[in-house]
Amino acid sequence: MATSINTIPQSAAKIRDALQATFRSGLTRPIAWRQHQLYQLARLAQNERELICDALKKDLGKPRTEVLMTEVGRIIETAMKSAEQLPVWAKTEYPEVADWQKPWKPTVYKAPRGTVLIFSPWNYPMLLIFQPFMGAIAAGCTAVLKPSELAPAFSQLLDEIMPKYFDPNVYRVVNGAVPETIKLLELQWDYILYTGNDKVARIVARAAAKHLTPLTLDLGGKSPVIIDSAYDIDLAAKRILWGKCNNAGQTCVAADYVLVQRDKQDELIKAFQKYYDSFFPNGALDSPFFGGIVSDLHHTRLISLLSRTKGEIVLKGRSDAARRRLEPTIVKNVAEGDSLLEEEVFGPVLPIVPVDSFKQAVDFVNARPRPVVLYVFSDNESIKQQVVSETQSGGIVFNDTYQQLAVNELPFGGVGESGYGYQVMKYTYDTFTQLRSSIDMPREAEPHLAIRYPPHSEEAVRALTAVVHSPIPSSRL
Repeated sequence: MATSINTIPQSAAKIRDALQATFRSGLTRPIAWRQHQLYQLARLAQNERELICDALKKDLGKPRTEVLMTEVGRIIETAMKSAEQLPVWAKTEYPEVADWQKPWKPTVYKAPRGTVLIFSPWNYPMLLIFQPFMGAIAAGCTAVLKPSELAPAFSQLLDEIMPKYFDPNVYRVVNGAVPETIKLLELQWDYILYTGNDKVARIVARAAAKHLTPLTLDLGGKSPVIIDSAYDIDLAAKRILWGKCNNAGQTCVAADYVLVQRDKQDELIKAFQKYYDSFFPNGALDSPFFGGIVSDLHHTRLISLLSRTKGEIVLKGRSDAARRRLEPTIVKNVAEGDSLLEEEVFGPVLPIVPVDSFKQAVDFVNARPRPVVLYVFSDNESIKQQVVSETQSGGIVFNDTYQQLAVNELPFGGVGESGYGYQVMKYTYDTFTQLRSSIDMPREAEPHLAIRYPPHSEEAVRALTAVVHSPIPSSRL
């Protein structure tokens, strides 16, 4: 059941309290129960796919194939895999310990954190609400889902379809905007996961700190591309442009700008033009394979960035403000201080920053906030290792863009300004799971424990502090 709490006094607390009561009842603990909920999530995605495609077409102009591939299909796949693998993830662990500690039965239980709050953004409305939700289900938590008000058609659809598949006493959707968000953040939660921009993330983090609530922040930033001058420029352009065109560039892992050696810039632009013509023979403005911009505000923002750039627009995308459409646009000779380097572009605009060496490209990246992903095109293994050792980013991808999201076994997350915490399948399960350590001291151990009780004899002191005198191996650099 979805609820707007703006018009219902104290309903935020009532919703939270009801979910906490369900959690304390133990309903969500059995593994088989959690597996059923995960399969229900897969059924929801499969059964309601046409309604989901329609909603995302209204909100974002998303092509149907893109929705089925990047959102619906991904949720079906990962929900079923999570259900299958859950018994292994949730298995109680018995760590290897010294023989004299084995009778204590050292144990690590996998405990659900409790009642959690999940915020999702507008750019992948289905994927980024259900991906963390999946982890909360798998961990045995109850949850409130807060979708973005900037994707109103999908948020309303979520309101309608969730009760068909899930018990509203376990999982609730809360729709609304800033007032609803504020009311939710005033409450204590057992965990918060927020996906979105850094400005709101700071508000969420401050609210969480008030209650000492742990949280994951899945943000974004300006994800750069570095192209080694020895790499196949034509192939690099093809793969970069394809990744940039997904969701019209409104993706936290979209290539934000390209660093290429100055004498290779024109070759790169020529290749971009070639593949743009190949992908969209009649242009992208009316193409069924290219999405729209989420809102008038964001469309205006992108046009403003382009109007203020000092770079040269070499692939000028057409714009249709009435339909919130903007074709891919390439800008060359973008320099330090340009409007296109001020903030995350988050749209189908790609600046090219020419550099004089690979080292200059690395230095350029390191002088800026750490991105959620760094893309590098190179066949040179020493260059790859140089980038791994000399840069920081949430992830690093060699010789492609965007496709890393297809690998479910890799953790996804940022570092520093691009966020913290990890997601995707087991990593999302781990996010919503507490590792609960335990020992069970047997009565029979008492004779061996006698030495710990005061008063301590000199012999007891020597035994209790023996480790202080352990020989330390010699080492030198």
